[in-house]
Amino acid sequence: MTKAILVLNAGSSSLKFSVFEYDAASDLHLMAKGQVEGIGSAPHFFAKDHHGQVLVDEHWQDGESIDHAHCLLAIATLLRTHYLGIKLLGVGHRVVHGGVHYAAPILLTPGIINALDALSPLAPLHQPHNLAAIRAVAKAMPEMPQIACFDTAFHRSQSELNQLFGLPYSCFERGIRRYGFHGLSYEYVSSVLQQQEPEVAAGKVVIAHLGNGASMCAIHNGQSIASSMGFTALDGLMMGTRAGRLDAGVVLYLQQQEQLDVHQVEELLYKRSGLLGLSGISSDMRVLLASQEPHAQLAIDYFVHRISSELGSLAASMGGLDALVFTAGIGENSAIIRQKVCEQAQWLGVELDPQANEAGEQCISSINSSTSVWMIPSNEELMIARHTRKQLGL
Repeated sequence: MTKAILVLNAGSSSLKFSVFEYDAASDLHLMAKGQVEGIGSAPHFFAKDHHGQVLVDEHWQDGESIDHAHCLLAIATLLRTHYLGIKLLGVGHRVVHGGVHYAAPILLTPGIINALDALSPLAPLHQPHNLAAIRAVAKAMPEMPQIACFDTAFHRSQSELNQLFGLPYSCFERGIRRYGFHGLSYEYVSSVLQQQEPEVAAGKVVIAHLGNGASMCAIHNGQSIASSMGFTALDGLMMGTRAGRLDAGVVLYLQQQEQLDVHQVEELLYKRSGLLGLSGISSDMRVLLASQEPHAQLAIDYFVHRISSELGSLAASMGGLDALVFTAGIGENSAIIRQKVCEQAQWLGVELDPQANEAGEQCISSINSSTSVWMIPSNEELMIARHTRKQLGL
């Protein structure tokens, strides 16, 4: 019988999953991964095994009523069909916000699920859907252990100073503070550095997690020092559809002078801003890079500008910079964005190796660069599986 851990990462219109084989004598091994995308519109169920062979590629009827429970049933059917005798030991979930109280992976209980639900206003694009998948598993497999792994947990090592806003201290005591996100990605990339380049990992490192959601983190000796995201996942870098750092007075102006209600402001900041809003074309960096439209170039330039600004700020928080690491969709796949960022970071001792960058090698800095530059693919799913295994005592 094959023992395995299921990892789920649920969004508003998708449910990503990975299945890892558990072997007490070695690390976890990927068996299969895939996703159901287009939930609520045109659902598409796609999965591959660890060799990259397609297991399922199915388009469900447009507009078909599909929720996370339906997706979970499809995943379970897939596993039973292709992996006879598989035994799930537990399910690990990415949960975006852990708030003040949840600073490490935890075995879920009904009480904890309700407490996490109260944090949904801090991550409205993610938290409700993370919890929908958890509740779907609880209903379908009530005895199955479920582990929540938090994107905020990695940043709990930050000093109080780096968590503060310039608000009354009572706000901080009530939980209004900088939390930081993408912690599972930073934790994984840091673990790769620790394993492969321990001298680099021990230094002052900034990791740039650049994707549809984007943030950056200052890490010293494997510990989070400061991050670009704050109280919610709106802060910091401009993203695919999110505005990033913004004068709070803009929100007041939109409400008081342009008469936007809170829901309209939320829609604007989370879904109609960022690369999409500035370009007027797309939230997809690949589309913008291929476009000749002036506003597409403007959106790209502003994206790089904000990365450069945050890089300087994060380096200052550590008193220097030894290494810059790119990860996530844009960071891993766009040589031109890496090049543009590095060109603007020459004052920090960054010198890119153009050939290594174009080839997508792991180390992409030149031998003369005083600050090393790296491209390391993220693997949040494996990080979640590792935490799940540990919490299950395996």
